[in-house]
Amino acid sequence: MPRWRRSTATVRSLDGRDRSAALDVCRRDPVGSVLAAVQAERLGEPGPPGTEMLGIFDHDPETPQALCWAGANLVPVQVGEPQLDDLVEHLRRRGRRCSSIVGPAEEVLPLWDRLAPVWSRPREVRPDQPSLVIDRDADVAPDPQVRLAALEEVDLVVPASVAMFTEEVGYDPTAVGGAYAARVAELVATGRTYVRIEEGEHGPEVIFKADVGALALGVAQIQGVWVHPERRGEGLATAGMAAVVADVRARLAPTVSLYVNSYNAPALATYDRVGFRRVGTYATVLF
Repeated sequence: MPRWRRSTATVRSLDGRDRSAALDVCRRDPVGSVLAAVQAERLGEPGPPGTEMLGIFDHDPETPQALCWAGANLVPVQVGEPQLDDLVEHLRRRGRRCSSIVGPAEEVLPLWDRLAPVWSRPREVRPDQPSLVIDRDADVAPDPQVRLAALEEVDLVVPASVAMFTEEVGYDPTAVGGAYAARVAELVATGRTYVRIEEGEHGPEVIFKADVGALALGVAQIQGVWVHPERRGEGLATAGMAAVVADVRARLAPTVSLYVNSYNAPALATYDRVGFRRVGTYATVLF
């Protein structure tokens, strides 16, 4: 069992009174912290059982120096060396409840180094995921057939979303309950899922899909980008993402972001053609 130094900071769960201070921490890096900023904006509202926004306080008991969202994902925000051991000790006592650790690599990887001896072995560690943004018009013409999915099209979107998740993460998310399908429906209902739908051999089917998975502090993070396997190589992702960028920037947020595995050369080439630029590196630990 590894030994930790004596705690010098306070780690506690935040509530609505801490909302402004938590958002100030997220604003230091809006792109890197967008996943946690979504939750910081909701402080004071009822949340899922067993989830919490942790604040790490060094000297001022009213002003957190760093944060960590502890829910289905564990998301550190501005956690540096001075706060790391205190957060790890808190998480060690709390026990692992998350399915992943995700965020800027410079925070996720040191955190995982300390948690690895006491948490279960992960299925995979992805240490190098380029973080990309675009805050201007795309460099290519948008696909005019890419549009927001309609609520009555949820039954078409769910299979495409499941196929994307299974390909990306390695298992069928619907095998563990209905939460994933409910999340897909929520994104469609709130105008955050984009699709291109065409007639297939057995009726209409999704050919291209992308979601606004996180939206906070003027940043929209795109997740779940997927092209039907039989239609890859046709440039659908490039024109499709250009359409997504145009609508997101007009409707939701001036900055569009995403992160992608470094080994996914086709995706990186696609985003480069659209006009995304690299601003950092994410890392993900998958359990």
